[in-house]
Amino acid sequence: MRNIKKDCNNVGYKPLQGRKAPQTSEQATRAWEKFGGKKSVLNALLKEQYRLCCYSELRADQEGLGYHIEHVEIKGNIPQRTFDCTNLVASAITDESVLKNQGYEVFGGHAIGKKAGCDMSRFISPHQVDCSRYFAYLSDGRIVPSEGLTQYERECADYTIKLLNLDCEYLRVKRKNWWKELESSLWEFEDKNLSIEKLAESRILPDNNALESFFTLTRQFFGQIAEQTLQNHAPQLV
Repeated sequence: MRNIKKDCNNVGYKPLQGRKAPQTSEQATRAWEKFGGKKSVLNALLKEQYRLCCYSELRADQEGLGYHIEHVEIKGNIPQRTFDCTNLVASAITDESVLKNQGYEVFGGHAIGKKAGCDMSRFISPHQVDCSRYFAYLSDGRIVPSEGLTQYERECADYTIKLLNLDCEYLRVKRKNWWKELESSLWEFEDKNLSIEKLAESRILPDNNALESFFTLTRQFFGQIAEQTLQNHAPQLV
């Protein structure tokens, strides 16, 4: 999970402006169903997220899954934030049946746990500045709480992983394959005596305001080289 820097002045959020805040769960559901500015808002969200799913960091457009607008704090619980720009993100999966028909569980905003509600005091949000430090990505595709966390922080990380189903088989396989691709590229560059720094640049820097899937995994894979690359070429992503 990477931190999302909000830009509520983006023209795409204009349809949200001046809307009356719902006061009940029922009002929130009806108001959101009737809201006609979803396409504009989604485009604004994807721009600030560099087209990555807010929770999984998957390029859902490249996987045929699409995106939906997600309320970080569920609108049924906090109806007043239904049209609050700072409560909105773009999460993977437009239609759950696309994954389910392949025998996979859904994840992210469509995960059963997240849809049922969550304890915001324990939930790690992509709007949290230091959210990436809570999670580690392993070569076998797993996502686990990072080392060095306090007991409470570890519990929060574990809670978030389970709530969003971020360690599901679908994402594990995708992350494992991406790790293998990074390793293969690394060996190829070393065999050809090419600059590893250039390889890191090609994998971690945005292209046409879009990042490749699993940005934080890639950042962890390249370690200090990634940090220097970002400082030099894309400090907005640090």
